[in-house]
Amino acid sequence: MSRRPGILLIDDEAELRASTAQALDLAGFDVQDLAQAERALDLAGFGFPGIVITDIRMPGMDGLSLMTRLHEIDREIPVILITGHGDVQLAVRAMRQGAWDFVEKPFPASVLADTAQRALDYRRLVLENRLLRAAAGQADDLESRLIGRSPAVVDLRRRIRTIAPTEADVLIVGETGAGKDLVARALHDLSPRARGPFVAIDCAALPAQLIESELFGHEAGAFPGALRARFGKFEHARGGTVLLDDIASMPIDLQGKLLRVIERRAITRLGSHDEVALDLRFIATARAPLEDEVAAGRFRADLLYRLAVVTLRVPPLAERREDVALLFLRLAAEASVRHRREPVDVSPQVIAAISARAWPGNVRELRNAADRYVLGLGLDGPEPDEAGPRRLADRVAAFERRAIEAELAAHGGALKPTYESLGLSRKTLWEKMQKHGIDKAHFDDDESG
Repeated sequence: MSRRPGILLIDDEAELRASTAQALDLAGFDVQDLAQAERALDLAGFGFPGIVITDIRMPGMDGLSLMTRLHEIDREIPVILITGHGDVQLAVRAMRQGAWDFVEKPFPASVLADTAQRALDYRRLVLENRLLRAAAGQADDLESRLIGRSPAVVDLRRRIRTIAPTEADVLIVGETGAGKDLVARALHDLSPRARGPFVAIDCAALPAQLIESELFGHEAGAFPGALRARFGKFEHARGGTVLLDDIASMPIDLQGKLLRVIERRAITRLGSHDEVALDLRFIATARAPLEDEVAAGRFRADLLYRLAVVTLRVPPLAERREDVALLFLRLAAEASVRHRREPVDVSPQVIAAISARAWPGNVRELRNAADRYVLGLGLDGPEPDEAGPRRLADRVAAFERRAIEAELAAHGGALKPTYESLGLSRKTLWEKMQKHGIDKAHFDDDESG
């Protein structure tokens, strides 16, 4: 019997997970079972050809949170929920929010197999349609991932589309919260490696005493407590992409070993003399240009030159203020789904206040504000810039500009609903847009980047 495409099965109960995996395996499916939901996020990327079956109630990340995270990566990955008797109403609500289906414990293996097959058929059609659209030259989904119409963001999307299909290693530089991880994920998902794993390594969070074992793996007996052989993160990522997040925080002595891995595309596990070949692409992120770290002796120059085959800079919100309103509206919509709340109306006054703030924490800070707003807690953030205009005429002009921009953003650049909501004539709106230098093209929904 030929094997059918892959299923990721997540359940923290080992016996139930093993029996379910066996039943699916006997039904002819290719199953990978996992005890923790977080691991699925490494494996189920934008081009993932399979489906996800997950228990709802698990320690750490639960099934609903996993579904939300997966749908942030790819809205069309089918997620099937395994529920207990008391979770049925929760599962029904989850289906309204995008779950493919649910099965209630205890369930016949045939029921789960039939549900999985339908989900796999749907996933196959989704991927085939994407290939057809790509062949026809239609746009990808980068505009919906990396939102904005500012020149800096339009240029960043262009560079991502140029670089993603290549095998070049990439260094991504940007302030905290600017979206470096989003750019890294887009590079992976738009690459030929999209069906392989995407393994993110937080270089600042690696335990010092276990850092080499975590990255390179080890053989049984390599050190006290190493009772069995273990793959490191590099081996887990074979065929895909490794993200070295906050690379500047990696200890200097480990940087030399990483350099050899990148150059040779091979690792040697602790306690072994045999090399293991790696088929990987490396992406690294840094909060500031690494040249300063090199000058200070905290980062190896040869590693910088090896990583930075291509360097992408992610602009902070301070350089793309015209995108703030669009971003907040999208983040608020996502927050409503994530927190299981009804969609909220965002008034022009709120958009104007948001557009006036500095947002030093960038998109991450803006996302937190959107969460608070959806939860009914207000914006609860810093006050508008103290350096704003002081003269009354300047303040009025600034408010008028922000109000017009907010309405244009809310209506996707459409002029008729904008001037109607503002109580203006079309001619008056147009004159005010010219006065304030507002370009309608920045707000058009059909902008392709």
